[in-house]
Amino acid sequence: MQHELQGIQAFVKIAEIGCFTRASQFLHISQPALTRRIKKLEESLGTTLFERSTRRVKLTAVGRDFLPKAKNLIDFYESSILSIKEMATHQSGVITLSCLPTAAFYFLPSVIRDYNEHYPNIRIRILEHSASDCLEAVLNGDADFGINMINITHPNIEFTPLVNEPFVLACKRDHELAKKSLVMWEDLAGLRLIGVRKSSGNRLLIDQALEGFDWQPNWFYEVRHLSTSLGMVEAGLGVAVVPSLAMPTDEHHVLVSRPLIEPVIRRTLGLVLRRGDSLSPAAEKFREMLMKLWSQDKTSPWIGKFSH
Repeated sequence: MQHELQGIQAFVKIAEIGCFTRASQFLHISQPALTRRIKKLEESLGTTLFERSTRRVKLTAVGRDFLPKAKNLIDFYESSILSIKEMATHQSGVITLSCLPTAAFYFLPSVIRDYNEHYPNIRIRILEHSASDCLEAVLNGDADFGINMINITHPNIEFTPLVNEPFVLACKRDHELAKKSLVMWEDLAGLRLIGVRKSSGNRLLIDQALEGFDWQPNWFYEVRHLSTSLGMVEAGLGVAVVPSLAMPTDEHHVLVSRPLIEPVIRRTLGLVLRRGDSLSPAAEKFREMLMKLWSQDKTSPWIGKFSH
């Protein structure tokens, strides 16, 4: 039964992703092991589920018919196991997640809403941390897992990249640079820039990328939070450099953003987990929902906006 379930899970993941290699990475098994699982499942069912070629993986007619049934089987199994474990421990359970504030604001609400519909008695604690504090929370076991930047790392941390986003210029609509479709970093010379403190992960990324340039930004104001820098821009105190996610999702009456080029500086966000740790069933299900939103849900607005 366990081997058949593993085969069904592998089948669903390959069907969703469309690639054996990426599916094996997601499931944390080797590609040959994944292939063996599919072969055993196909032998058990007595039919072929995938049409394979060197360029693509495509479901057969039987595979397309089996996919929704397979998803229902997995959902039923996971829900049943989770409910049994909750009853066995006589508690509803708590998930603790350490997260960068920008990611928490833009990505977590929809996942939490969906998760609560399935598991209404499991509480979720969100620790809004800086990149370094997020890493420490996961390392120390204060958080089940985290959402962090790739450049803040540790040998005992596993990082799964999800979103790659650019830094942009934030300015007022009536600012001279707002007239440009693209803004070069050198265009910021002589301007009062609002930036986060030197110890932050975002600032480290920017400083490293501009290290070899003759011209350096004039960080006239330094703040702790990106939201503070945007408030100062709105007040007319200067312009700011922020990750694209930090900008308001809807059109703002005062603020606009412009792409920064030469160089284009990007940050990679992803899930961080202590190496060798296994998550509780409740936390693992939450992690899966996050990954589906970020890396597999083709209807997600972030896919087109921040492609890898």
